[in-house]
Amino acid sequence: MKQLVLAGGGHAQLAVLKALGRAPLRGVEVTLVTPEPRQAYSGMLPGWIAGHYTRADLEIDLEPLARRAGAKLQLDRVEAMDASRSCVALSDGRYLDFDLLSLDVGSEINTSSLEALGTRLLPLRPLGDFLDRWPRVLAVARNRPGFRVAVVGAGAAGSEVALAVRYAFDRERIDGDVCLVTSRDKFLVGHASGARRRVQDWAGRLGVRLHDGLAVGTQDGLLLQNGSTLPADCVIAATGAAPPRWLKVSGLRLDERGYVAVDSSHRSLSHSHVFAAGDVCSREDRHFARSGVHAVRAGPVLASNLVASLSGGPLRTYRPRRRSLYLLACGPRSAVVSWGKLTAGGAWAWRWKDRIDRRFVERHGVPPDDASSATVQIRHGDRP
Repeated sequence: MKQLVLAGGGHAQLAVLKALGRAPLRGVEVTLVTPEPRQAYSGMLPGWIAGHYTRADLEIDLEPLARRAGAKLQLDRVEAMDASRSCVALSDGRYLDFDLLSLDVGSEINTSSLEALGTRLLPLRPLGDFLDRWPRVLAVARNRPGFRVAVVGAGAAGSEVALAVRYAFDRERIDGDVCLVTSRDKFLVGHASGARRRVQDWAGRLGVRLHDGLAVGTQDGLLLQNGSTLPADCVIAATGAAPPRWLKVSGLRLDERGYVAVDSSHRSLSHSHVFAAGDVCSREDRHFARSGVHAVRAGPVLASNLVASLSGGPLRTYRPRRRSLYLLACGPRSAVVSWGKLTAGGAWAWRWKDRIDRRFVERHGVPPDDASSATVQIRHGDRP
């Protein structure tokens, strides 16, 4: 039996599971390694923070997907790998050998400058940890007048989260303050000036204060670039992505930032039996934004290429579109449309985003009859 290991349950990997569910592989043992049995869809996170969704609305149950794909579900986290020996190490020290590996473990958040905050620090990733901790933070805010939340990050995630937190405070009548710390020259970089202006307008309308520049964590809050101190009871880190640290010793060829270097088929440039998609990898032939949009679109190509690698068929190429559509949530049920130089916004944009997001989650659900028609082996703590 050949061993196919799917490391991570990211957006691209969901497409792999769906494809295997439609046409299970013969003579291949498939193992899905992921720390949580449910995968949260990041596109709906701001809406969840704002109170528009329940947690169940944005979570995809991986167990029925694994059952239908004939995969064994390993609830664990990949902590290391040796590409030359074709094995991955799990968090408890066990190893899994593979003939073919698909990496979709996402990226980490670089919080090195904020570590002094201690328990006040709340990184957006891992997403499951954030989903567990945020309700507890909100409960404290309800009972502590003047509760201060600072969001650090210049990208879309930081802006959307800051606006969602402010709206949640207003919705629940929480006496609190919300601010966004971001470098002016990096604020929503890659988006048109019209989109940036619309998001800034929403910040002003909701009362989210913007602080320009870098910030360093202290025991009491944030030390800003201008030398002033910004007190904070909770600092949400939506700072730039960083590759998993264990990739440095994986033996894989990496790009200059430490991400897995892949070709147009999302195959490793150094090890042909390793594929990678999503935030963990970087295309060497062309650059495009690190975004869930590309992870979703690359998923079917990844699935096809894994099957082709096992059967000896031709590989497909993922060709990203010249422009990607972004729908930025703005707290209440309103969103900003950003597509190249074109921008718009309003309640209709939120309804559009809501429909797309809900369809994505629903598309990866499995009907109860199909989910119960096969078995899944959940390994956690035993030796394979």
